[in-house]
Amino acid sequence: MKKLLVLILVLLSCNILGDELVHVPTPLPLLPEDYEKNPNLLPGIPIIPSLPTEDSTISGNGEEVKWKLEDSYTINLDTNVQVVVPLEIITDVDIKALIIDDQELTIPFDLEMNKEPDKQNFYVLNYSETEIDIDGDGILDTFIYSPKYINKKVVKDNYLYIDGKNITREGVHKKKVYITVELNERR
Repeated sequence: MKKLLVLILVLLSCNILGDELVHVPTPLPLLPEDYEKNPNLLPGIPIIPSLPTEDSTISGNGEEVKWKLEDSYTINLDTNVQVVVPLEIITDVDIKALIIDDQELTIPFDLEMNKEPDKQNFYVLNYSETEIDIDGDGILDTFIYSPKYINKKVVKDNYLYIDGKNITREGVHKKKVYITVELNERR
């Protein structure tokens, strides 16, 4: 019986205290969309909290405290953000060549950037490989040549040189070479 009575009291106290602990926040009033155009729509509600504008006297506990207000200012700050878009290669280069016997072949290709470089002689093309053994026999047979710097949106004068006399294995050979744009850090 005592256990039942204690259980009922606990349930009642939880129910009573539970209602007091539940707090429903009151929503803040929303400002109309054209409030900044016409601030008189809601008089007495400033956009920026205002500072006291007069000297005042505060009395508490029988004592009077005089408060002299110093000059107050409102400072509006303006922020400008400069967005820098990096220089990127936006073209893919897919080269296919048929080499017969000891044939030497030079294949030109162009690379297009996403924008004109903002500085001259500052950006450099970096290939994952420029000297390639395409057939895997240990003798270099394919070479990539490019200008030293990127100074225009379209980089011309790139070419792939294939020396057929160094290719000893016949068949189809594939190779992926990755190109990145780097900064010239020697300046």
